[in-house]
Amino acid sequence: MKYNTRKKAVLILADGTIFHGKAIGSDGTAFGEVCFNTGMTGYQEIFTDPSYFGQLMVTTNPHIGNYGVNVNEMESTSIKIKGLICKNFSYNYSRVDAQGSLEDFFNTHNLFAISDIDTRALVGYIRDNGAMNAVISTDVNDIESLKKQLLQIPQMEGLELASKVSTKQPYFYGDKNARYKIAALDIGIKKNILRNFSKRDVYVKVFPYNSTFEDLSAWNPDGYFLSNGPGDPEPLVEAQLLAKTIIKNNLPLFGICLGHQVIALANGISTYKMHNGHRGINHPVKNLLTGKGEITSQNHGFAISREEAEAHDDIQITHLHLNDDTVAGIAMKSKNCFSVQYHPEASPGPHDSSYLFDQFIERLR
Repeated sequence: MKYNTRKKAVLILADGTIFHGKAIGSDGTAFGEVCFNTGMTGYQEIFTDPSYFGQLMVTTNPHIGNYGVNVNEMESTSIKIKGLICKNFSYNYSRVDAQGSLEDFFNTHNLFAISDIDTRALVGYIRDNGAMNAVISTDVNDIESLKKQLLQIPQMEGLELASKVSTKQPYFYGDKNARYKIAALDIGIKKNILRNFSKRDVYVKVFPYNSTFEDLSAWNPDGYFLSNGPGDPEPLVEAQLLAKTIIKNNLPLFGICLGHQVIALANGISTYKMHNGHRGINHPVKNLLTGKGEITSQNHGFAISREEAEAHDDIQITHLHLNDDTVAGIAMKSKNCFSVQYHPEASPGPHDSSYLFDQFIERLR
């Protein structure tokens, strides 16, 4: 596509701030919560991660699309972000195992995206003012109408989104003759989590977001897993009840990201909306049990109360985020249950946190 043929586009934040850019493809409009990811690579994994459902993604790396796409790098069956905001979009790509261009990938999944935005200024603004709803559109001549429509978009706080991305029917992943069986609650599960279980001799049955303990336990699994996912954890009352029941029966339970927050809520620990969240692949975490540091992949806009976790008689904080001292992991003292706020399956270069899957397998034994 020639640069001078591309249509003008606009980004409007909920507080009225406007950024101007260019449409990457055809005309379009997309609404969602604007957030940013600081990763230098992995854009396809980000775009297909169910945890990003309902969000307009700002990529801080200035070049997006330069290495194309590959079907093996999808974290779900489709793009989950609502729209993309970037600086320089590469219509041409160069990589040995690329299977197509990012532009064609967007067209296939009907994703609207804009580029030529001053993303450094935009990210600085979000850091100062917090994540907020926004709209991107080629309808640059009707700004006032876009602003009115933007006011009707619900806030992320209080929004239940797991039902939008969860499987509709249970399904299996891995070798049915594997040594262990895990029942996984899909509240936005990533494929790489299933791959990590499978390569550790685990057969996984994945259940819809609103499944009950009776549904999962009927399969007679060796352990239970609560996945990552989008939205506010508080409305997930069914998942919290499931976690409470698993914990009450002292069965092995592991949670990642949204699953971590659900486990905290099941223990009476509240969650809160963060100023702009943690989204990137170089977040430093300290393991308080070993004293070692980990470089982690993170993607969340909510966190659990550190004060309430510290005051809880049966909760031990196992990991802390070193940038802001938020809780990055917990374990129960009297039950076979632990969880982390980051993504050990992502392995963003280092494999610092992949041991968490091994620890869960040890708990199954």
